[in-house]
Amino acid sequence: MIDLKRNGEWILVLVTMLAAFGWVCSKQAILAMPPLAFMAIRFLSASILLIPVCFYTHQGIAFTNIPKAVFAGVLQATNTIFWILAISLGGQLGEGSFIMSLSVLMAPIVGWLFFKEKPLSIFWISLPVAVIGLAFLSLSNGWQMNINQLWFFTSAFAQAIFFIFNSRFVQKIAILPLITIQLFCTGFCCLILSILFETWPTTVSYITVGWIIGSIFVATILRWALQLLGQKYVPVGNAAIIMILEPIFTTIAGIIIYDEPMSWTKWIGCLLILISLLIYRGYVFIRTRRSSLYDVEQRSDTSKP
Repeated sequence: MIDLKRNGEWILVLVTMLAAFGWVCSKQAILAMPPLAFMAIRFLSASILLIPVCFYTHQGIAFTNIPKAVFAGVLQATNTIFWILAISLGGQLGEGSFIMSLSVLMAPIVGWLFFKEKPLSIFWISLPVAVIGLAFLSLSNGWQMNINQLWFFTSAFAQAIFFIFNSRFVQKIAILPLITIQLFCTGFCCLILSILFETWPTTVSYITVGWIIGSIFVATILRWALQLLGQKYVPVGNAAIIMILEPIFTTIAGIIIYDEPMSWTKWIGCLLILISLLIYRGYVFIRTRRSSLYDVEQRSDTSKP
């Protein structure tokens, strides 16, 4: 019998591995089929499979909250479309995953722009480190971002917008219906664009079907289920730091499976981005922990006779 409270951290580590596996599944699948068609099949299938789970767990959604869930789904679709286009144009998994991780630092800027929420002071320390890291990633291109890096960066910004709005919706909407609607919206948007701009193949190999199935059941449904389970038993600060492992595992996968070249400038760029994330998330973790300890002390003081 697995003690979930003790092994929640390891569950989240597994989630980061499954996320890296999702990058590999996507890259393999789009070798034989259009990228948007693949994403449509992946997310529509996952959403349809989750519908019975919503009914089984008796998790519903109020009619008035459906537009909010759909809006968040469109934001997620935008992020996903830019992401898969970056991979389809030859984007490397390693540098792409680190660029995508910048969404964590873009989110405070988005929150500031849309909701007037000023970023923490540590943000202004970690942001320049991330910018320098991004500059080193583009150094091999003559200090210019190539098209793949630009798409990844755009996807990261779209993901930051999604994070900010979704963090508000998730407080009012049951998580499973919200995820199901978001996955469906993402798949539907990809399907419409695919019908308009892509030509679907008449046949696909069994190997490609295997990658599609893996992306649906392992990299999407299982990953989200384990992430929700892990986050249930792990403090938010701990979970945020553990999720930094995703670009590291993705980089390792890119090097081992695809023999992706990593020049010294790219290694420095990835390292600086990782350091910026550790600075920001580490500070948030310590700040949250101190606040929690202070609340506990205050409650214990007031309970004394």
